[in-house]
Amino acid sequence: MLQISLKHLNELWIHTGTACNLECPFCLEGSRPGDTRLERIKLNEIKPYLDEAVSLSVKRFCFTGGEPLIVKDIVKILEYALTLKPCLVLSNGTAPLLKRLHQLQLLKQQKHPLSFRISIDHPDQHLHDSGRGWGNFQRAVEALQLLHEQGFEISIARQVTTNENINKVTEDFRQLLRRARLPADTQIIALPELGKLGTNPELSTPLPIPKPTAHLMCTQSRMLIKNKGQLRVYACAFTDDDERFDLGTSLTTATESSVCLQHQRCAQCVMNRATY
Repeated sequence: MLQISLKHLNELWIHTGTACNLECPFCLEGSRPGDTRLERIKLNEIKPYLDEAVSLSVKRFCFTGGEPLIVKDIVKILEYALTLKPCLVLSNGTAPLLKRLHQLQLLKQQKHPLSFRISIDHPDQHLHDSGRGWGNFQRAVEALQLLHEQGFEISIARQVTTNENINKVTEDFRQLLRRARLPADTQIIALPELGKLGTNPELSTPLPIPKPTAHLMCTQSRMLIKNKGQLRVYACAFTDDDERFDLGTSLTTATESSVCLQHQRCAQCVMNRATY
């Protein structure tokens, strides 16, 4: 089997757990209120991994979930992580973020910058709220506005729909940004449909290694998760349901390990250049 290796640990992704305040039917992680498939992290558990990542010349820490901002320790975790490297938080931009804004503002004093990527699935309020619940489109836009006003770098994560007109969708998002008085050049990350975790994850034949490979997350990042009370390092942020991507408990060892592109989501990643 052809193995793909990490070129450099640019990003360490930290999964804060699959618990979320929302229950979106299309969620990449199957997150929902009270979910424990992946458990919530604590500062004392991940601190050694953050330090180890710095020794490996990591460039950025990225936090995803679930909803990271419902985690009890998240502000303390960010406070420590920001003494080491820049941080990115992925959030749905609803009540948990809005309630913590006063705490997040204090993190502006840290050594490194903190940025946020807010999920706005569609530039249309009705379409967004049909998946995330009534009123959450406006809450997410408000979150972007407040974060921008406080000086945080912002970006948007959106969904790709089948046969969409990319140019029109992009322009609709730009109009949304203009109406909200947000920077017109705000980065918009488009995520294709990757399928639900745990449903027939295995490819019949591993994929050949594409050229180039720079867009593949497994060539530049690793993911830290907590499962059954133990922290584990996975090769990719998209494949935490598949133990073949479990690279053990040592981040250093995980950066030296190779993997095969053998998950169904690997196919989507290669074909559609899916990346966080």
